[in-house]
Amino acid sequence: MRSGDGTGGGSGRGRNNGTARGQGGRCVCPSCGHEVSHARGVPCYKTRCPKCNAVMTRA
Repeated sequence: MRSGDGTGGGSGRGRNNGTARGQGGRCVCPSCGHEVSHARGVPCYKTRCPKCNAVMTRA
């Protein structure tokens, strides 16, 4: 491998592998178990369950 020719090993792993907070996920209702997609920038505890109106939690 020569310097700068683009033939490096590339064995490094990216940060958090897409599991960091704010990158998708689910919000779950602790009362009825209903799940919704997590909205970026909106905490699950500020989201209400569309079925029973309980406060959601992060899955």
